[in-house]
Amino acid sequence: MKASVRISRGVENLFGTRDENIRLLESGLGVHTQLVDDNLEIEGEAGNVLRAESILEDYNALLKEGHVFNNGDLNGYLRVVTIDPEVTLRALVESGRQRNFGKKVLAPKSINQRRYLEAIERNDLVFGVGPAGTGKTYLAVAMAVSALMNKQVSRIILTRPAVEAGERLGFLPGTLQEKVDPYLRPLYDALYDMLDNDRVEKLLERNVIEVAPIAFMRGRTLNDSFIILDEAQNSTPEQMKMILTRQGFNSKMVVNGDITQIDLPSGKRSGLIHALDVLKGVEGISFVQFDERDVVRHSLVQRIVKAYERYNETFGVDRQLALKLAEPGAENGNGESKSESFAAKTPSQI
Repeated sequence: MKASVRISRGVENLFGTRDENIRLLESGLGVHTQLVDDNLEIEGEAGNVLRAESILEDYNALLKEGHVFNNGDLNGYLRVVTIDPEVTLRALVESGRQRNFGKKVLAPKSINQRRYLEAIERNDLVFGVGPAGTGKTYLAVAMAVSALMNKQVSRIILTRPAVEAGERLGFLPGTLQEKVDPYLRPLYDALYDMLDNDRVEKLLERNVIEVAPIAFMRGRTLNDSFIILDEAQNSTPEQMKMILTRQGFNSKMVVNGDITQIDLPSGKRSGLIHALDVLKGVEGISFVQFDERDVVRHSLVQRIVKAYERYNETFGVDRQLALKLAEPGAENGNGESKSESFAAKTPSQI
């Protein structure tokens, strides 16, 4: 089947850098395209051609309505709409417009990012697990800023383990806060991207936004707060239980981590892996698993993540990637769960 869609403007954005967008459309839907004058001709199986035609018509309509596709946005949207036939380009773009993220107007760029945002809206505790570059931290901070601006919470608590420093903090220069700040920098970066610098500084001074290592959370009850635990794979089970039990009334908590990058000392079990086993099936908790298709950094990062997955599957090193969040942990021949036996091995092998 053949079809033709007129592209009166936005041809450069549609094709993308080195034609990456149009190639994604072709490979995702199994069609062939050719630009003839101002018309994009599409050839392939009838169903796929109709889907491509619908995507392109949405693209034209959104441009006419004044929507601007920033660098990389369209590529992210196309990843979603070519994989999930139930999602339209218009619905995906407009889902981002409905959220106020300070300086940013964001829309999910993958199916799992969309599920992640919806899970945060619906649930008081959400676990986001997946590789680097999938937007776990950035989107969680965006949702926290949105909740603060819309007066759904009165403060934001951002925390992560500072395991690399360990007991050697005393050898670093500066005050205790200055010693741990380097480990919290990604959280600061996301904040400054969402809000004006002056506003962030004022909110930090007033403790409306608090950025602190996980050890600072002990003994507290965090009411009316949006709490984000980042790099949760580097927490111990004791730390994980401690932070999860800090959640107070009218509070949301998002726990993020990458179980393939554990920096704990050899023999220490990851609190994130332990929590995934313990909390499966608990009402009110949502688990979202990201994979390499959700990587929204440089396209090379996506290929790097996939290469590591293939290597680990081949040599049997990384059983965590096979962890199914929706099912109880399977046991190995020694009577321990796969995640337990792997957690004891991984830190020394990665």
